[in-house]
Amino acid sequence: MLVERMRPFTSTIFAEMSALALRTGAINLGQGFPDTDGPPSLLADAAANITGGINQYPPGPGVPALRAAVAEHQSRFHCLSVDPEDVLVTTGATEAIAAAVLALCDPGDEVVTFQPYYDSYAATAALAGAVLRAVPLRATTPGGEFGFDPDELRAAFSARTRVVLVNTPHNPTGTVLSAEQLTLIGTLAAASGAVVVSDEVYEHMVFDGRAHVPMATLPGMAERTLTISSAGKTFSVTGWKVGWVHGPRELVAAVRAAKQFLTYVSGAPFQPAIASALALPDAFFSGIATGLQGKRDLLSDGLRAAGLTVHPSAGTYFVVTDVAPLGVTDGADLCWRLPELIGVAAVPVSVFCTDPELGRTLVRFAFCKRDEVLAEAVTRLAGLPAALGAAA
Repeated sequence: MLVERMRPFTSTIFAEMSALALRTGAINLGQGFPDTDGPPSLLADAAANITGGINQYPPGPGVPALRAAVAEHQSRFHCLSVDPEDVLVTTGATEAIAAAVLALCDPGDEVVTFQPYYDSYAATAALAGAVLRAVPLRATTPGGEFGFDPDELRAAFSARTRVVLVNTPHNPTGTVLSAEQLTLIGTLAAASGAVVVSDEVYEHMVFDGRAHVPMATLPGMAERTLTISSAGKTFSVTGWKVGWVHGPRELVAAVRAAKQFLTYVSGAPFQPAIASALALPDAFFSGIATGLQGKRDLLSDGLRAAGLTVHPSAGTYFVVTDVAPLGVTDGADLCWRLPELIGVAAVPVSVFCTDPELGRTLVRFAFCKRDEVLAEAVTRLAGLPAALGAAA
């Protein structure tokens, strides 16, 4: 009975691999969620809000304190001038993305993005009846960083381009797009009259001294950019599902028109707690990247020692590997076998691609776990070459 355009999206790879990890007792390095809780003050505030009776519908656009806190955060970290009235609180960043695409795209309109992509992008385009134009991100050298070909990006635009969906820092590749790359994206969007929907949920997770560049900070882009982020990744509360979007008032109003018929509102006790957490000291926010960078290095070293090619991760929770050096030709098949082979779960990059050949031998691992969990995963990964040989 499911409509044809949604038939490819009956399940997500995250649900499938997490269920497999649970069933086999494997270490779950597939789904990107931390195995520790957020800052104690945030948790205490949320608990106090629940027992204090903040449990009914919040205002439709979001709790005023959170909208003001998001605006202050954007000024503090990115020198962006945002009116709290132009902030819309959503049920996670995923809903903000969906509401934006549903609000802005008619059937047959086109959405330009990059592949591999977070899996909701393709599903959201399908919900809207839009056509996804996915530009490949390829490793610039064997084992190198991922980037796009400017000519391929230009060729993706047409008279039907309505939205450009950008994600930086980028899931799954760990790429952090430069100001030069984002400027080209913005220039092409402006020339086509498209709106840029900028998914920046990993904004505080950038490594090796690099900097996150918000699309809206580039010349001429604030008036055509919807900026999306969330509390889930920043504060290690992915289950709370509280996100936000801000941008030009008329664009945010369009998103709100769609969003109000998706969930209407959510997260009443969590919203004011997150508002307070956004005012935590700078050391908290810089510590996010510092801690994750060490975890990235721990897991990456173990993956290399196991014989995999490890692509650099400049941000996010994730590192992408190429399993071809182990004689593996299908990363998806390997991911289904990994929990039984060595007790570790990961996800294949091919499922994030319109063209699955693009990521055929690529596998994504999440490093947002406790160090002792990562160390045990590294120990198990060391046995992968032998396990593959025995299974051959």
